[in-house]
Amino acid sequence: MKSTREQRAWYWYDWANSAYITTTATVIIGPYLTSLATNAACPALPDGQVCQTPVMLLGLFPVLPGALHPFLATISTIISAVLLIFVGAAADRSAHPHRWLGVTAGCGAVAASLMFFLQGDNWQLGAWLMVIASFAVGASFVVYDAILVRIAGPDERDRVSSRGYAWGYVGGGLLLALNFGLLTFCQQLGITYSLAIRISLLSAGLWWGIFTIIPVVGLSRLPRNVPAQIASRNPGAQLVDTFRDMRHYPQTVLFLLAFLFFNDGIQTVIVQSSLYATAELRMATNQVMITFLLTQFVAIGGAMGFGRLARTLGAKRTVLVGIAIWLVVVAVGFRLPAGSFAALLGLGAAIGVVMGGTQALARSMYSQLVPLGRESEYFSFYQAMERGTSWLGTLTFALVFQFTQSYRLALVALAFFFVVGGLLLTQVNMRKGITDAGNALPKVL
Repeated sequence: MKSTREQRAWYWYDWANSAYITTTATVIIGPYLTSLATNAACPALPDGQVCQTPVMLLGLFPVLPGALHPFLATISTIISAVLLIFVGAAADRSAHPHRWLGVTAGCGAVAASLMFFLQGDNWQLGAWLMVIASFAVGASFVVYDAILVRIAGPDERDRVSSRGYAWGYVGGGLLLALNFGLLTFCQQLGITYSLAIRISLLSAGLWWGIFTIIPVVGLSRLPRNVPAQIASRNPGAQLVDTFRDMRHYPQTVLFLLAFLFFNDGIQTVIVQSSLYATAELRMATNQVMITFLLTQFVAIGGAMGFGRLARTLGAKRTVLVGIAIWLVVVAVGFRLPAGSFAALLGLGAAIGVVMGGTQALARSMYSQLVPLGRESEYFSFYQAMERGTSWLGTLTFALVFQFTQSYRLALVALAFFFVVGGLLLTQVNMRKGITDAGNALPKVL
């Protein structure tokens, strides 16, 4: 089935932001911030030793450098959980959602680009920039995901959402490959490894900002009629009304609760995987990047394959299959031997198969459960739990490491989120939820 002009423009935002998601948020920033914090707390620490001296997060909370990144991810999400709801309410009142996409993505791209200046022991600047960029990417997805409802009908959304994720994996993988080459051949290029890391961070921010221009321009002609009852209300009153309104959509609320759990598990595995590989499995940064390159390109086929599978099984059953595979990934990762690069590559390939498919189909499922005309507002709740902004999983990961100093135990603890999320998802009645929201039923549920 051929994509429309608006759908093709929409895909480009996945291409744009995935550079930051992959290069910065997933591969580099966790280990790099940990190394900056370790330099500050334990400047003379021998290689291979765990720093036992805490740093003061926000000047209030003592945390070990090894737990800094997951704690920051938690803080980012708590902030986002509050602010993204206001972004959604305001975006629904705008006749120009593409402008909201441009502004939120632009702020994130600037923060991501400024990470170029992180070096030595300046982890505090990195912490602030990470929080700002994490909020910005979440805010941009509130608007971006809501546009899916307007560019694709009920029977198209699994395909369009999956293809968007596939485009993201191509874009993110391409920049990651370029940065891998930079880090591998930095000495031949006459630059230090530290500078190569910082250039990689800068490239992700610039890529995000530049390629966002395509969807902002391409979606500018999208017609937008703001319902009068929404346009006439201020965002605060609208939010109060939304909280009251959500009780009329129990299947939507149940899906959000299920998504909170299984997506927190997915996001925590993805975001903390580079830290796990470097700190627990003793892998070099270039080995981690090769693994993520494999994961990215396997994920292209995985996202498209899950989209096709959903045409036969339905999105809900397909997502449940994906959650079961994620449980296997966590169990295998817990037993993965340190230093075995081949085993890490195998695990990375398994993650690639399910990574995009489960997330893409979850997005299209939720779009069917959202009341017409309040897409951004309802997707703000979704984004408070979505990629880069999960917090229960990262908090669990951080606390388990803080008290056990074992990343293996921190990883296996995430199985809880997949089990609970999967069980809750089995209870969601998609047919009733779609009907209650006033939307048309797709042919396959």
